[in-house]
Amino acid sequence: MPKPKYHIFVCTNTRPPGHPKGSCGDRGSMDVLGRLFDQIQAQNLFTEVMVNGTTCMGPCLNGPTMVVYPDGVWYGGVQPQDVDEILSQHIRQGKPVERLLLPEEVWG
Repeated sequence: MPKPKYHIFVCTNTRPPGHPKGSCGDRGSMDVLGRLFDQIQAQNLFTEVMVNGTTCMGPCLNGPTMVVYPDGVWYGGVQPQDVDEILSQHIRQGKPVERLLLPEEVWG
């Protein structure tokens, strides 16, 4: 297997109901992850992209959260319908999807 050009992590963490931070899992991240796997297969991107689900990555209130490495680009509020745009624009063209970028204030 060749080394992939990109590695995408999707937070799939879930917390108990009523937790004040909520969780990416409660916001539909498993659907995002499923769509990523489906589209990577459909678009034959196996040699370019590796995808993993993760536990909490931090910005829970902005979830579902996704990060694309080696670029270090963080996306928030990602929905299954955003996956095609991320693959087309970021993975194929190298241009992050601006409307989904996590604001820097998240880290402040």
